[in-house]
Amino acid sequence: MNIKINGKIVPITSSGDTPLLWVIRDELNLTGTKFGCGQAQCGACTVHIEGSPTRSCSYPVKFLGTKEVTTIEGMDDKITHAIQKAWVDNQVPQCGYCQIGNVMTVKALLEDTKKPTDKDIDNAMGGHICRCGTYQRIKAAIHQAASSLA
Repeated sequence: MNIKINGKIVPITSSGDTPLLWVIRDELNLTGTKFGCGQAQCGACTVHIEGSPTRSCSYPVKFLGTKEVTTIEGMDDKITHAIQKAWVDNQVPQCGYCQIGNVMTVKALLEDTKKPTDKDIDNAMGGHICRCGTYQRIKAAIHQAASSLA
């Protein structure tokens, strides 16, 4: 089977029932995407499928078909750079483990909503668990990134 990931078509040997997360990490050696809970509840494994944030730990690779997957390694644009800068400026990461999934979701939010409200942010980020509790820093960084892109 072939999948399209980060702009490239690559062959994979995993069975179709294998969660996308394990194809990404174990077969393709793209280790930015993290395993958190294995139940699509924490957000650490978030990637984009056709631009939509998707929890890869519970997404069987057979459902991809021709859909494009983007991981954190494939993110390199104006929005991503604004998010990265805001994350550093607001000292968001402590342990940093959950931050990849957060950044993936924020990118989709800022693509769809240029000036998100606190409610927009809460709705988009719901279900992301930050064990260090940096939720207020995350929200501040999202507002900063949005403002810098205006």
